[in-house]
Amino acid sequence: MIGSPKNLLRLLRAKAKLSLLRIQPHHPTQPQPRPVILRLSGEDSRRTSTAPSVPNSNTRNKLSRNPFFYLLYLLTLLYFPSPAPAQNFDKPVTNIDEEVTAFAYAPNGNVVFSVRRMFKTKKYDLQRDDIWLLESGGKRKRLLEGQKFTHDDKLFTYQVESFTWSPNAHIIAVHLFTTTMDPDAGAREDAPALLLLDDSGHELRPNGKDPLVMHAQNPLWLRDNQTLVYLTNEDTPQDLFAMQYLNISSGPAGKAFEGRTFQGASRISGSNAAIAVERNRNFDGPARLQRLDLLSQDDKEVATLDAYAGGILVSPSGTRVAYFLDKEVLEIRDLTAPVRIARMRIGLGVLQWSADESQIYLKRTLEKKSADLVTFRVPELRAYPQHAEIPVLEPEPRMLLHGLTVREYSLSPDGRFLAIVLPGKRNLQIFSF
Repeated sequence: MIGSPKNLLRLLRAKAKLSLLRIQPHHPTQPQPRPVILRLSGEDSRRTSTAPSVPNSNTRNKLSRNPFFYLLYLLTLLYFPSPAPAQNFDKPVTNIDEEVTAFAYAPNGNVVFSVRRMFKTKKYDLQRDDIWLLESGGKRKRLLEGQKFTHDDKLFTYQVESFTWSPNAHIIAVHLFTTTMDPDAGAREDAPALLLLDDSGHELRPNGKDPLVMHAQNPLWLRDNQTLVYLTNEDTPQDLFAMQYLNISSGPAGKAFEGRTFQGASRISGSNAAIAVERNRNFDGPARLQRLDLLSQDDKEVATLDAYAGGILVSPSGTRVAYFLDKEVLEIRDLTAPVRIARMRIGLGVLQWSADESQIYLKRTLEKKSADLVTFRVPELRAYPQHAEIPVLEPEPRMLLHGLTVREYSLSPDGRFLAIVLPGKRNLQIFSF
């Protein structure tokens, strides 16, 4: 125990006198390699935001020439660490009191969301979700009234699964799960589909009369905001997808990377490229991580993966990619130096990168199911020799929202807000960091 301020001052003076004999002039040395950490403690996992800043070389030189102030600086770091950024998760700044089925942030901070809508015919109960836009200033407007939306002359129902914004934040690709039925024949068909809307609610019809692009999902936008590549499993084995081009003005433009099949893909922001996991149709070869140029259809192999279980997601800067190797282990790879990787045992779930890429957010279950929301610190990526055993870190999760269970979540592009959909009533709530 240090005691009173007077005792602290005496201690500082005494240690300063001793330091006059011990402190040598500052000589820069070569940095030493850090040891491999196989386990991250709970304290380590939180240190990204609470660690005090490190002085630069000029400051260190000045402090080393004055032992008293150098010792005072060290004690200040020890006893008075800098405070963590405030997080206000007790009261949302926005609450949408509706049964929200999906939502997504736009690059400009607007939020598109869908609201479950049920209505009856003589024989059937149908679902056709409404689609709304929440502008960053708080204004709401309805883009699509589901009950008035039709497809062919058959019974038609759908639920919104997800949204993908164009780079300029003016066009929304809406991923639907659709069911079409012929009442006379009794035939029923379930299929994914894309619906394209602009931010004023106007339906774009690249297929001509029909507003839906059937058997399409996971759209990857090109920079022109007019062209996209989507995944389709219409003619592929289960869990594999082919790629197709689509232009908003001219409609379907044919196959992309013809003859090849993929397990998943994630667009690199600000480019016409994506990172995809390729597998052949028979699953008799390894999963290959590929960089795809969506415009020229060129490709470059990034790495051969030991395994792949889903969840591929490129970081906001486009320099890293994360994906699950199995139901427990997440692998993070440096796209600028693919031999640099890290593995963490965190459990399969829904991923999102923080805006500064220092953390991984995880809802600890699969899509459309409820679970708690946690974050993990992104560890240092290291290079390993070929066929070397790669250590699996076991980081301590940091719980968000006091352990509240959420159905869906998303971070705003600037990292200032966290939006969630709660189970039960499925309200959309937005919290500020």
